[in-house]
Amino acid sequence: MSSMQEQYRPQDIEQKVQEHWDNKKTFVVSEDPNKEKFYCLSMFPYPSGRLHMGHVRNYTIGDVISRYQRLQGKNVMQPIGWDAFGLPAENAAVKNKTAPAPWTYENIEYMKNQLKLLGFGYDWNREFATCTPEYYRWEQEFFTKLYEKGLVYKKTSSVNWCPNDQTVLANEQVEDGCCWRCDTPVEQKEIPQWFIKITEYAQELLDDLDTLEGWPDMVKTMQRNWIGRSEGVELTFEVKGHDDLEVYTTRPDTLMGVTYVGIAAGHPLAAAAAANNPELAAFIEECRNTKVAEAELATMEKKGMATGLTAIHPLNGREVPVFVANFVLMDYGTGAVMAVPAHDQRDYEFATKYGLDIIPAIKPEDGSELDISEAAYTEKGVLFDSGEFDGLDFQAAFDAIAAKLEAEGKGQKTVNFRLRDWGVSRQRYWGAPIPMVTTEDGEVHPVPADQLPVILPEDVVMDGVTSPIKADKEWAKTTFNGQPALLETDTFDTFMESSWYYARYCSPQADEMLDSDAANYWLPVDQYIGGIEHACMHLLYSRFFHKLLRDCGMVTSDEPFKQLLCQGMVLADAYYYTNDKGAKIWVAPTDVTVERDEKGRITKAVDNEGNEVVHSGMTKMSKSKNNGIDPQEMVDKYGADTVRLFMMFASPADMTLEWQESGVEGANRFLKRVWKLVHDHTAKGEAEALDIAALTSDQKALRRDVHKTIAKVSDDIGRRQTFNTAIAAIMELMNKLTKASQDSAQDRALLDEALKAIVRMLYPMTPHICFEMWEALGQSDVDHADWPEADEKALVEDEKLIVVQVNGKLRAKLTVAADATKEQVEALAMAEEGVTKFTSDKTIRKVIYVPGKLLNIVAN
Repeated sequence: MSSMQEQYRPQDIEQKVQEHWDNKKTFVVSEDPNKEKFYCLSMFPYPSGRLHMGHVRNYTIGDVISRYQRLQGKNVMQPIGWDAFGLPAENAAVKNKTAPAPWTYENIEYMKNQLKLLGFGYDWNREFATCTPEYYRWEQEFFTKLYEKGLVYKKTSSVNWCPNDQTVLANEQVEDGCCWRCDTPVEQKEIPQWFIKITEYAQELLDDLDTLEGWPDMVKTMQRNWIGRSEGVELTFEVKGHDDLEVYTTRPDTLMGVTYVGIAAGHPLAAAAAANNPELAAFIEECRNTKVAEAELATMEKKGMATGLTAIHPLNGREVPVFVANFVLMDYGTGAVMAVPAHDQRDYEFATKYGLDIIPAIKPEDGSELDISEAAYTEKGVLFDSGEFDGLDFQAAFDAIAAKLEAEGKGQKTVNFRLRDWGVSRQRYWGAPIPMVTTEDGEVHPVPADQLPVILPEDVVMDGVTSPIKADKEWAKTTFNGQPALLETDTFDTFMESSWYYARYCSPQADEMLDSDAANYWLPVDQYIGGIEHACMHLLYSRFFHKLLRDCGMVTSDEPFKQLLCQGMVLADAYYYTNDKGAKIWVAPTDVTVERDEKGRITKAVDNEGNEVVHSGMTKMSKSKNNGIDPQEMVDKYGADTVRLFMMFASPADMTLEWQESGVEGANRFLKRVWKLVHDHTAKGEAEALDIAALTSDQKALRRDVHKTIAKVSDDIGRRQTFNTAIAAIMELMNKLTKASQDSAQDRALLDEALKAIVRMLYPMTPHICFEMWEALGQSDVDHADWPEADEKALVEDEKLIVVQVNGKLRAKLTVAADATKEQVEALAMAEEGVTKFTSDKTIRKVIYVPGKLLNIVAN
């Protein structure tokens, strides 16, 4: 046994253990066909400069699962890298008068150090940063392959443009008409962009959600809604003097109630109508600059203007006006809608505002009165005033109307998806160059494989927001087949890099995109951990990319991530005072002294300068509220193990976690208690072997508690992923062990067995302290130990505590053999003084026995 210091001093232990891991390459792995593999991955960090508590939580969860699975004897891979391209690096470089590359690489070094201080068991041999040509060249080559397969195209499209950040924004990144990052009003701009056809995989992406049993339902629902499959009918309205108008509807049953047609401001018909109508042209311009996210369509004010054009109803020949309407989106469906004000609330509000006809064609199925005096009737019902379709319900009308349209060559049933193709062009600099060239004749070609990678220059001067490769007219000049050509100066959306990084970890040094043997050994990822905010972008794009990799013959699996755990946010107290100008000044929680009442409520809070501050509650840690807690400070103060233990104990992994320093102190006190018990036990020398047959009933009960805890902790970590309840069970067992007798050799042997189990069960959460305690217990290298197994025999109770009642009142407690019969228990009960006292002069009417629990004697 190695001797332990009496006091638990993390600073003496943690660095030493981390050096041991480095020297022994403990977490470096390779493919081993004889071992069951386990690939555990946390979403990789963006190198922003410092780790925050959200990172610490994400990576601690991943490390706990990895270490637990390693002790199960699996071949565990846990890699880490850096999601290193993107806008924040450019903005920081402009602010700090440097270039994005040096800023990024410096941050990586600093953050790597912080990750090591926390003791995460990564295979550092697999580390990469996505901003290096060694990484992005494979992405460029893959893109050219997709282009050759017809899955990539370029088109001019209207985009949300932030003039300040000089970049395109997705609809979701436009908040109240402004950029989500800098609050600048967003403009509409027509620019040529590159797209990947994710829509070709829409149905498969939807269907395969059903195979993801290890994913939270909420994430799957979000993706289902995002993909948005709908069945409908595409039909044609003739327009007098113009091209026909294509319309898509999911409610063909309402066709006989159409009273106008709405088109998007960007529709070609709108442009044609505005050619000699300046008022309409001005309205179209206004619509184009107030582009909204789909989520806001229902609540915004409906505006429109007549085009002067007339459309012909495809079945009854009625003439209906064509309006430009601000609620019709060009990039959804066909950019035109048939409007049925009686049965669609949006159409109803518009028709009411502009005095258009409202003609009902559907009435309630239950025969109740149709009322459209206040609002549209939007339920599915029965058709009336619809000619040959009268009396049909929704499905019958859907089929009959679709069939008639088809027979007349005016429409057909179609499936539509809300999902749009993925625009991968960014106009900024710090990203992977898009590997395409344009020759002088205007033809576009992929860069040949032998000329890849197209390298992004790193030694640049950031001049505001203009991309240096756009500003430098020489950079794009190249040749293609001997003729002069220009390289594309747009760079890839940074979701490109994060869509396949998990696969590159399987063979990060491979001289091809993936080494298929290695990729197929490790993939799919067994456990993925990250924030739910990535549900519809990163997680959907990665699933799409995985299917592309499969269809290019690189991987055999259909999905990238088997199990997904979305960790909750980390919250902290936020405090502020109001200065003399009425502005809130936020004060860091670590600079505030708090007084609390007996219920723990804050009664007074004062900052370091003596200002009384207001507690504004627990909120997400953020720079704006100045309530981020620096993990480094906490590690310096308490040690990494304490921070990790608190993170896993304070809340279930998928719920928000409230950062409380008192809780951190509690976690630290617990580790000190475990250390002390191991120290005092090992100081007495080696324990003898445990003689299970000779245990007393008290010892058996304690051993049962030990093995029950092992069973619970194994299930909590392995299956349920409720790490907080696993830690609570270990704490409860510790309380019993601290109180247990340590007098005899058997007592000490039992404690020895219990401590060896506790050290291994705590190891995934607190690996450094457990490494030391394991050695003190005479063992070596806890990293390669076996997870403790619950002894089934120890769990079987050989004695039961029976409560004895007379007429429902407690009169005695008996300890009986677990297999005692009712007769034996009754005989023992009748011999108890407390029982005879209340039964001797009475007649026993009946005896009720609940095996192993209760004996109730009814007497009068």
